[in-house]
Amino acid sequence: MASLSQRYIEVCVFKFEASSPKYLILHRSTKESVYPGVWQYITGSIEEKETAVEAALRELGEETGLAPKSMWIVPYVNSFYDQRRDTISINPVFAVEVAAGSEPVISDEHQEFVWLDFEESIRRLVWPGQHAALRIVHEFIIKGKDAMHHSRIL
Repeated sequence: MASLSQRYIEVCVFKFEASSPKYLILHRSTKESVYPGVWQYITGSIEEKETAVEAALRELGEETGLAPKSMWIVPYVNSFYDQRRDTISINPVFAVEVAAGSEPVISDEHQEFVWLDFEESIRRLVWPGQHAALRIVHEFIIKGKDAMHHSRIL
């Protein structure tokens, strides 16, 4: 029987340009062994004795070099089945706002990046769980619903 695992985090990064939100979408390197060439937002592993929040901030720095202006817990958990480990992975999702004008310095894990509006971001992302998470970020954090005020951690 598959076991549950919480080994990964996901981070949706955005900034406001001319009062409009732009989402950072990263193009995974075609040299990566897992999901080469896929467009995604930040994903990463939680290291031993590290909290999910600490992992999200570390991965933000490692994959983009960006500094958070604000950070939220997204009221959504993404999940997927990992056949190699026979586990169901439960991934907390975070949203991070960076300053207008910020530009990432991407790691070797990715080959390019784009800042896109909501609709174009949805078109680029491959996984339905990432679509769902981005919709929640857009509706409840960007548009300032109650979740924005209750889930802010930075």
